[in-house]
Amino acid sequence: MQNDILIKKLLLTHDPDGRRLDSETMLLAVGNIMFHASSIIIMISIGLFQVASNLYSASFQKNDITEIETLGCSEPVGFVITKIGKILCKCYGEGDINSRITSVFDLIGEYSWDAKVVLVLAAFAVRYGEFWQLMQLYRGNTLAALISSIKLLPCNLKPLKLQIKALSLLVKIMMDVAMYIIKFENLPLQHVELGNDVLIVTKSQIYEAAYWITRSCLACFSQRNMSKYSDSTIIAAWELSSLAYRLSNICSNLRRQVDQCHQEIEKNLYEKLLNLAREEHIDNQKILTLFFSSKNYLPLKDCSTEVKVGVSELKNNIVLLLISKPQLLNPVEIFLLFQQTRDHPLNERLRESYKIVWIPLPSSDTWTEAEESSFNFLSDSLPWHAVRKPMLLTTAVVKYIREQWNYKDEPIMVALDSKGKITNYNALDMIKIWGAKAYPFSSSKEKELWQDQNLTMQLLLGDINPLLAYWVEQGKNICLYGSENLVWIQQFNDKITELKRAGLQMETIYVGNRQIGEHVKQIIARSGEINLSDPLSFSSVQFFWLRLESMRRSKLRLGKTPSSDYVLAELSALLDMDDGEEGWTVIGRGGSTDVIRLQGMQQVMEFLRENIVNLRFSCAPRNFQLDPDFVVGSCTHSYFVPSRENERLSQGTVICQECKRPMKKFVVYQP
Repeated sequence: MQNDILIKKLLLTHDPDGRRLDSETMLLAVGNIMFHASSIIIMISIGLFQVASNLYSASFQKNDITEIETLGCSEPVGFVITKIGKILCKCYGEGDINSRITSVFDLIGEYSWDAKVVLVLAAFAVRYGEFWQLMQLYRGNTLAALISSIKLLPCNLKPLKLQIKALSLLVKIMMDVAMYIIKFENLPLQHVELGNDVLIVTKSQIYEAAYWITRSCLACFSQRNMSKYSDSTIIAAWELSSLAYRLSNICSNLRRQVDQCHQEIEKNLYEKLLNLAREEHIDNQKILTLFFSSKNYLPLKDCSTEVKVGVSELKNNIVLLLISKPQLLNPVEIFLLFQQTRDHPLNERLRESYKIVWIPLPSSDTWTEAEESSFNFLSDSLPWHAVRKPMLLTTAVVKYIREQWNYKDEPIMVALDSKGKITNYNALDMIKIWGAKAYPFSSSKEKELWQDQNLTMQLLLGDINPLLAYWVEQGKNICLYGSENLVWIQQFNDKITELKRAGLQMETIYVGNRQIGEHVKQIIARSGEINLSDPLSFSSVQFFWLRLESMRRSKLRLGKTPSSDYVLAELSALLDMDDGEEGWTVIGRGGSTDVIRLQGMQQVMEFLRENIVNLRFSCAPRNFQLDPDFVVGSCTHSYFVPSRENERLSQGTVICQECKRPMKKFVVYQP
């Protein structure tokens, strides 16, 4: 009853003003100190002084709990911790213990309950750390020995094993209880409703837990002057064990309540996300606030400046949610995406119209250390926004992404318009293909971009290289060729050089093949030796093939098939090209649909000789397969093409099935 009255008094001191403290990170730092402190004290008590010294040097100095992130605090958190520590230190032998507990809560009345608990534990950890540090140093340090003597600290810890064991157990349970309080406080209660009965019971247990954690810290401080007498040691150990038993019961009850709250919140949040997706909104704030719902009101960061931002930063913008594993993409794909969204001149005009937010999700339900390291590195390097603490994303949000957006651990980019409505479930490929030209990145825009799009050099090369973009714009004849056969490459370049002397106006570009490996990389590096006429950088070659793969995926996602879509058929053929003994070429000019795909040296040379004066090709690219029985000399084979049956074929070039060369076209009129 007396404790209930005191807890009611503590509630009167609770007056939060919106300040924020990174309680979870602080508790982790406190836990590191507590763990190492307990380990080192036990080592000292059994005489392992050197091991204890090494453990101290390796770990304790890395835990500076005064540098934990805070928001809206009027004074440094280290100053608050120091003041709490002073109140705790005065407690033993000086007045009523409950009055000191009230003093502590008066001091931290403006903080949330999770912050109150970790601040008290942090103050205890600082003093506790000082204690075992003196214990570790006093044998070889005169000053440490003098301070230990003044503070009446024991020189021999062996008789205090029971007390130390009880203390270590109590510290562990206090940490567990604090973690459940943090877990509850991180629930998005401001956005999702929770049953009153469950909420009231849970909060009452949190108030009780906060009181007993503070009281336990005071009891631990009262035993810093550990007695060397066995009877006193047993009594002290019994007191700490009793507190550990009480807190253990509180922890069990609190765990059940918090788990129940968490399950109910996750269920309600998932339903609310489903409902919001069906509703009309005036802006994107409601859906984004729910999506990044947490106690942290600045859930995002601008990766390029490290500035913390809230979802209000995304208001009136088209938002592209880039969802992937913490490893994101491979470096080449990241660079391509960066180039397509930042380097293009069109982005200067659109820069403030859309934002990219990276949401990393782990492969399993928990984050591994490697995933956290990868996220921390990449989020400091990207030019976009990112979730600051993706570990805090609710289970409901992750479930929604996986089930409703069909995320299967492969990167996707979900586009939301300025009102928060989903306009494209994966805009990643269209951005790789067209960059800022794909704005506003909707599915309808993707269909529009593909509408009446033929296979052109402009489509194939895009903006992967400024020089290529210039050649396309100037309408130059361009020949892309690929092979891993150095002999073939050398022969091809020698013959092209010979034809250029004869008047051929054409730029040739080596693009390797789809399976880009070390061999292709070495060929590009040796471009001067093997006379590559216009070598691309290795990254530009990779960009070329990545864009082609994105084109094929985009077409397939729109429901196209190679049999019904000519462009998709040609892209698939190019991507599936078998290098074999000889290479292949694609020849075209600028934005013209006169593009032709050839394979084998003999076919390439025969075609170029016949078109050396003026390279003008058909509207429909054709695939020239080199056969062993290539006919030399003239050919009299004829082929009749009904215009109504295949208008495209009748207007373009037809390849002779016998000599494998372009056939001359004659028009026959039938009465």
